[in-house]
Amino acid sequence: MFDSPPPFRQWIRHVASVPKGFLRHYVLKLLKEKPMSGSEIMEEIEKETGGRWKPSPGSVYPLLAWLQDNGYTKEIPTKETGMKRYMLTEQGEKFFGEEIKLKEKLQKKLEFLVPQLFSGFWFHPHREKLQEIQEPVKRFITALFNLRRTLEENLTDQTLKEVGEFLNNTAEKIEEINRRLAGN
Repeated sequence: MFDSPPPFRQWIRHVASVPKGFLRHYVLKLLKEKPMSGSEIMEEIEKETGGRWKPSPGSVYPLLAWLQDNGYTKEIPTKETGMKRYMLTEQGEKFFGEEIKLKEKLQKKLEFLVPQLFSGFWFHPHREKLQEIQEPVKRFITALFNLRRTLEENLTDQTLKEVGEFLNNTAEKIEEINRRLAGN
């Protein structure tokens, strides 16, 4: 019937995969680290997300133009012809600071909401039985959120190794239980 998905489906797929404002935040973060071109930004995001996401030129270049038009970035001269690199202006650094505050507010809301969602087996036919694990699931998800925040502030190689080993071991145990239950 349709040669391509209807526009609404395309919009839903895009919105569901990348939260609104995420690209802007990511671009500001990268430009705070160093001046970059649009293609460098796309490549860096693809690299940092393990290849799971590479924003399109149709997303990145209009965003860079908007940032420049609003005084958040400025173009810097390059030796390569046709290559435009951008850097944050002082106004852009302030804007990025506001973005960080918004991110922190969102994280606090998610820290409350996500454990509730993950621990809620509202639509399961054995809801009463599953309530026994509801509180441990909430504690686990809350602990992960808190750990992520703490790691941002106190990241060391030793801590990273310890957390990585623990999370891998825990994931293996959960996967083992899941395989055993799926086999029944």
